[in-house]
Amino acid sequence: MSDIPARTAACFLSVFPDLAEADVTRASQASLAEWDSVAHVTLLSAIAEEFQIELDDESFESLSSYLLIVDFVESRLGQA
Repeated sequence: MSDIPARTAACFLSVFPDLAEADVTRASQASLAEWDSVAHVTLLSAIAEEFQIELDDESFESLSSYLLIVDFVESRLGQA
């Protein structure tokens, strides 16, 4: 069984190298100044590649925090 939260955290840490591991679960566009549109595309591309899933435009816009991304991936992979 894959560890979705840990794999998602690894994606966050690769895109936001200055983010402390302890802060990943609270990360959101509102809390990270460096989470701009380029970082958003980079992060969601990393998530899509890590989990081999496709993101549609609606989900792309709504995935604005670590928790929302974990929930989305779990529902996509049927592990919610």
